[in-house]
Amino acid sequence: MTIKTGDTLPGATLLQMGDDGPAQVVLADKLENRKVVIFGLPGAYTGTCSTAHVPSFMITHDDFKAKGVDEIICISVNDPFVMKAWGDATGAIDAGITMLADAESAFTTAIGMNFSAAPVGFVNRSKRYSMLVENGVVKVLNAEANPGECEISAGETLLEAI
Repeated sequence: MTIKTGDTLPGATLLQMGDDGPAQVVLADKLENRKVVIFGLPGAYTGTCSTAHVPSFMITHDDFKAKGVDEIICISVNDPFVMKAWGDATGAIDAGITMLADAESAFTTAIGMNFSAAPVGFVNRSKRYSMLVENGVVKVLNAEANPGECEISAGETLLEAI
């Protein structure tokens, strides 16, 4: 079942690089009594993800904060080492974006945003989406029909919707 507006996000444990290596992040802890933007994408270091999706949230970061958003989280089906390196390479971490790894695609699959394109090496990856979540409930959900596109799920589009 694909997540939709009004649904509560399922429980999930994601990974983030900490000072001592990979650390578990309980998503519910990040959502409780908070307004959070989550965006998911097919993969670190991939074309549209690096040139459009992540930058769209870096550019709009301060505008989201002005609208009361507590945190902006990028989730991808990659390992936490890659997410940290990619966050550093793009400047996303310095811009205030939290980079979380869904290494086994458990969260992505639970919300019905998984897809595979084996000929290009994508197996159980994330479709491209963005959402506004308040206290764990999806208030706005913008999902792309094609993972190579980044218009509906861009930071600017989500910002206009809230």
